[in-house]
Amino acid sequence: MTKVFHFDTPHEPYQCDAAVLWCFDHRFELGFRKFLKHIRVVHIDPIKVAGGAKCLASPDQESERQFVLQQIRTSMRLHGTRRVILKLHSDCGAYGGLAAFDGDTRREAEHHCAELRRAAANLRAAIPGLEIQAYFVDFEGVWAEELNA
Repeated sequence: MTKVFHFDTPHEPYQCDAAVLWCFDHRFELGFRKFLKHIRVVHIDPIKVAGGAKCLASPDQESERQFVLQQIRTSMRLHGTRRVILKLHSDCGAYGGLAAFDGDTRREAEHHCAELRRAAANLRAAIPGLEIQAYFVDFEGVWAEELNA
């Protein structure tokens, strides 16, 4: 092997601020990372899958939900994670994009907020005791979804 890049990083294990379940759509990455920093979530275990929280709310196959739940459990075991952040975003291809809502951004947001509540309920049922936060991200900002515990 040939070393092609050098960096220094701490050797010690870290305490995770949150496992973040989000879509791999890069359009929202920079803005959402800035938001995480704004709310003081620095050390994350990112779980990036197509559709993000869709895998907990309405997966195409049950195996998708089980995979994500296992990733969260692994984050808990390895990095002491006690908080999970769920994210959905506008124009998500896993939901058919904005076109699936006939371009109606309000209808899309309402649907995704219901999905976030469903994802949180399913996560809470599978792994009790977690702190769960949920956000919908569009092209103008980040919107918090109120979750009933």
